[in-house]
Amino acid sequence: MISVVVPVLNEAGNINPLIDEIHQALAPLFEDYEIVYVDDGSTDATPQELAERRARDAKLRVIRHAKPCGQSAGVRSGVRAARFPWIATLDGDGQNHPGDIPALWAAKPENLSTETPWLAIGHRVDRQDTNSKRWASRFANRIRARMLHDDTPDTGCGIKLFSRETFLALPWFDHVHRYLPALVRRAGGTSVSVPVRHRERGAGNSKYGVWDRAWVGIWDLMGVKWLMKRNAVPEIEETNS
Repeated sequence: MISVVVPVLNEAGNINPLIDEIHQALAPLFEDYEIVYVDDGSTDATPQELAERRARDAKLRVIRHAKPCGQSAGVRSGVRAARFPWIATLDGDGQNHPGDIPALWAAKPENLSTETPWLAIGHRVDRQDTNSKRWASRFANRIRARMLHDDTPDTGCGIKLFSRETFLALPWFDHVHRYLPALVRRAGGTSVSVPVRHRERGAGNSKYGVWDRAWVGIWDLMGVKWLMKRNAVPEIEETNS
């Protein structure tokens, strides 16, 4: 029914605690599910921890990139490999709480078709990050919202829910995971923000800096703005099927 996709890079020490929490969150709600970890070319003990866990966890699947390709590439590899029609994503550092996946699932309209573009995305209401990261995120979200009109307060949140079909139909580019609300709306769909928890990182170090993300974000934002202006979603009145 649902695949949880978790891209990771050098997250040794965070693997087993997060997987345990995913099981605790999903087992009461779903009869069948899987956890798809995508190792983005880790050089620490992440591959070993995943291999050991995989040997005793039938619901865990592991994919590995030969070299680091970025978070969006990790999400894409996981979604493409997923066996179930609905996808939930989580950051691999443990800052997203898997216990919030049921809240995103509850926000899904009843009997929503996987063909209908739709997205639920977390809104971190009490961020446990440095002051500089929080300031930069607020600034970036304001600029993005003004340019894209995506009505989303926190597009950088890693916990999301969407259909596999929706994701694979969207335009692909590096860092696409930060623009899913705008792209889903571009496809004629809707998105909803759901308040979620946010925690301090369990182990290791953040892979993102303030300034490197800012410069990349400028180019990405310009590109998505261009895509939004070059789009037309036809209204289908009749079919002969």
